[in-house]
Amino acid sequence: MMHNETVDTLLNRRSIRKFKPEPLDDSIIATLETVAQHAASSQFLNDWSAIRVSDPTVKRKLAEFGHQPYIADAPLLYVFVLDEHRNAAIAAAKGVDTHADAFTLTGSYRFTQAQNDAAFALHAMETAAYSLGLGCVILGSILNDVDGLIEVLHLPEYTYPLLGLAIGKPDQEPALKPRMPRSMQFFENAYPADDATVLEPLAEFDDEVHQYYDLRNTDRPVDAFSDQIAKNAVADMTGRTVGEPASRQGFRLDR
Repeated sequence: MMHNETVDTLLNRRSIRKFKPEPLDDSIIATLETVAQHAASSQFLNDWSAIRVSDPTVKRKLAEFGHQPYIADAPLLYVFVLDEHRNAAIAAAKGVDTHADAFTLTGSYRFTQAQNDAAFALHAMETAAYSLGLGCVILGSILNDVDGLIEVLHLPEYTYPLLGLAIGKPDQEPALKPRMPRSMQFFENAYPADDATVLEPLAEFDDEVHQYYDLRNTDRPVDAFSDQIAKNAVADMTGRTVGEPASRQGFRLDR
């Protein structure tokens, strides 16, 4: 492999869930937010926003949604939102009927593209934070209660929460989590027709992941990677679907 400062920052990425109780300078915040704005944007629609959560009461609510108390202690906390509300307001100001069937910004294609754009922005911010010696953790857990999240953040029509990002000065140094062999995730020209070939390195990866979790928490054994996949493949996802909450936000995902 080749190495440089950027590559090594990405290779050393790990989730940080314990932060020093120190605020971050305004210059750091401005840097992180500006970097996020420079991420790729489909058709330059800029169809995402981010809520910077500083109110302790709101932070505690997000921690409740995620069942993770450390969220409330994050020095810097964001919720990234796919956002067609702003573009709808711009279109309306130009005379577009945003509730007509011809209005396309609330369909499934734009929902997906806005979701991608928000994720790109979050990842850019996360990478920049690591490059500055900070730590982060991406928070999918706050989507345990999408309706509650929409309410507490006062998200308007044509918006939808995607992920949270907690940032601060690290107060822990967890081991790097193993990564899947490249042969299981990168393919040449087409997806392999033979599942056995794809899964050939799985037993070794299972052992590596199992050892990682055993060393991280000896009091709480964790299943091998393949067992985790099997468990999640039949997990109860009641209440964690996009459809109904998105439709209440004005999106028409059947289009």
